[in-house]
Amino acid sequence: MKLIIHARHAALAEDFSQLVEEKINSLERFSVLIERIEVEILHEANPRQGKHAHHVIITTHGAGPLMRAEAQSFNDLAAFDEAVKSIELQIRKVHEKSKSKDRDSLRFKSELN
Repeated sequence: MKLIIHARHAALAEDFSQLVEEKINSLERFSVLIERIEVEILHEANPRQGKHAHHVIITTHGAGPLMRAEAQSFNDLAAFDEAVKSIELQIRKVHEKSKSKDRDSLRFKSELN
């Protein structure tokens, strides 16, 4: 999975990219085919937007459906955490839909014999 981080009008912390990689790599536990994930961080210069000055957009591209999550918060990490929760729910739904619902359990098969 390829990870692309865009920072627009923002200076990111040194460890922010490592945190992003860790959280995004944890999403691989769902077997959804994602070729690349774009993380876009925007900063609002208007001081009146203090609580919502940091805006994070996560977009996935791949063989599965296109998924997008947005979040705004008082800092980059809080906004990123909210966006990751949202994208994780979307990926989980795709994963649950792809599961086979018609397979029988081993106990059920042994009762038939």
